[in-house]
Amino acid sequence: MTAALHDFRFATAEVPGARRAAVALAVAQVDGRFGIWLMLRAESMRTHSGQFALPGGRLDPGEDHVDAALRELAEEIGIVVPRSAVLGRLDDYPTRSGYVITPVVCWVGAGATPVPNPDEVGTLFFVSLAEIAVPPQFVSIPESPRPVIQLPLVGSLVHAPTAAVIHQFAEVVVHGRHTRVDGYEQPVFAWR
Repeated sequence: MTAALHDFRFATAEVPGARRAAVALAVAQVDGRFGIWLMLRAESMRTHSGQFALPGGRLDPGEDHVDAALRELAEEIGIVVPRSAVLGRLDDYPTRSGYVITPVVCWVGAGATPVPNPDEVGTLFFVSLAEIAVPPQFVSIPESPRPVIQLPLVGSLVHAPTAAVIHQFAEVVVHGRHTRVDGYEQPVFAWR
């Protein structure tokens, strides 16, 4: 995993007026399986409530993307890891809601017990590497010429930006393919 991420040349995105955010792909080992933590955001959230997400949020003043991803990981699911646990990063993903998200991959390991923050997390899922390696689905929408990416996970469909980030992680880490995902669209409900 570390070697695959080291060899991957991530792309950055500069979008005038966009706010910076970061998400954590927190790689853990649970019951002998490797995977990541995926959240369904609490219905009480002001924005993007009830949507699938990785632990993350906007950068606070003075933070870089690693600081923000690790802080959000601790705040949202109660897992604290040092900067030395960071394995790499993936491509920036510009969202329709005005953010540029930087995905940060970190190693949580075995034995870390998440404690979801009920103010932010409705449900927390552990999704194995085998499960995230599922082929994506694509749908067309009249609002955009780009295909909307969907990943069938946890008995539901996960959409971009989360689906795009997870798909790129699976492509790079599981399949060893340097796949770009910036051409994948989000569903209209995620544009706000």
